[in-house]
Amino acid sequence: MIAIAYPPYEFQIRQQDASQQIFDVVRKRWVALTPEEWVRQNMLQYLLQVMQYPASWLAIEKRITVNQQQRRCDILVYQHNQPWLIIECKAMDVPLHEQVLQQALQYNSTLAVPYLVITNGSYTYGWKLQPTVAALTALPPYGK
Repeated sequence: MIAIAYPPYEFQIRQQDASQQIFDVVRKRWVALTPEEWVRQNMLQYLLQVMQYPASWLAIEKRITVNQQQRRCDILVYQHNQPWLIIECKAMDVPLHEQVLQQALQYNSTLAVPYLVITNGSYTYGWKLQPTVAALTALPPYGK
């Protein structure tokens, strides 16, 4: 398991009609504040503030084609213009079972990244996939 200590951050949240929205600093737009989005936004701040990943190399809800179906990858990190790390986010009440891992692996069948991570905000698991599969105890440093 990867221990994640989310940094303090003052999120911009607003009420829009009957629902709340949160400002996504990477996409530079307001999005619906769902339980999954809350996890995604906290993970983004961890990547930006703690891990120092460049915002310009992050793609949020990146559209990809998997088995002739359009899907969206929660967080895709690029390095040297190539997909490098997939992070699949779930709401905090969603257990990280085999189905969540399979979803991320399906995305990887298209993207072929060396690193894969799944998180529900409370628990985070990751793997280095190349050259062989190995469990991660920390997110990989950017640029390595």
